[in-house]
Amino acid sequence: MTEIETEASITETDEVQADEPAEDTPAPAAASDEELFHQSEIAADYVEGLLDILDIDGDIDELVSGGRPMVEVVGKSLGALVGPRGATLEALQELARLAVYRETGSPSRLLLDVGGYRANRKKELVALAKNAIEKVREHGEAVRLDPMSAFERKCVHDVVNAAEGVESESEGVEPNRRIVVHPA
Repeated sequence: MTEIETEASITETDEVQADEPAEDTPAPAAASDEELFHQSEIAADYVEGLLDILDIDGDIDELVSGGRPMVEVVGKSLGALVGPRGATLEALQELARLAVYRETGSPSRLLLDVGGYRANRKKELVALAKNAIEKVREHGEAVRLDPMSAFERKCVHDVVNAAEGVESESEGVEPNRRIVVHPA
């Protein structure tokens, strides 16, 4: 079986996201809040440099939330930094993570949000997950959702895992990886 066929046949939950180490990779030592905040500062400096180059106004906040470094960009006219379905935001997040890695030598689970996109999208995903749960309960058949990013899949898995009588798993290969919700 080729590597692509192997990847395509894998279906697992996204409790370990694409931005986190695989199960067989040793987990890095837990970073302190101070180290995580330092990572968010590095990323914020990088994002600020990009905003200057692009001549886009925005305020940048660095913080640590849920054991993750975070950078939030707030302001008007930030849609270009989000892109279609958050694609540009995902790319900027990866660049910011690389900036952190370049300076610290350690991978980062940095989360970047622009204009509240992730917070708003999370609300939409909760509603989508609840709708899928109801369909599964009503009809007793699996529901396949549209392809999503790792962040989006994690949000849906969290909602489904908290519900009784249903389970979720991911199937497919990026960028077409999707969630299937089915009876437990």
